[in-house]
Amino acid sequence: MSADLDDIIADFDLIEDWDERYRYLIELGRDLEPLPDEARNDANKVRGCASQVWIETRANDDGSVAFRGDSDAHIVKGLVRLTLAVYSGRTPGEILATDAGTVFERLGLAQHLTPQRSNGVRAMVERIKTDARRLASGG
Repeated sequence: MSADLDDIIADFDLIEDWDERYRYLIELGRDLEPLPDEARNDANKVRGCASQVWIETRANDDGSVAFRGDSDAHIVKGLVRLTLAVYSGRTPGEILATDAGTVFERLGLAQHLTPQRSNGVRAMVERIKTDARRLASGG
């Protein structure tokens, strides 16, 4: 796990109240690296999210993959940040082998997200894994 993800998990462990956890998710979203307007395009748009979500994928020289993302909804923006913390900086093979669901379950999010938001998270993860498969095959 990345240090960023470890920090997020540790912070979640300290917060017991779910209203506070949602506020923390919103704060996480505010800390997302800004996504340039030109990256808010159809190619980066995540299908299957009720909110507007964009994820930009970039292969790094060291073989790892970097992601940037954004959303027009505050809590979803936090979920984007959390999802990117799970996957950013990993190789395509590591991304494909990583199950974000275990992190969401560990944080209790699996039980506390609306079905619509859960579907959106699944769509983000599938988009990230699709990009990882493309990169792994040299695309």
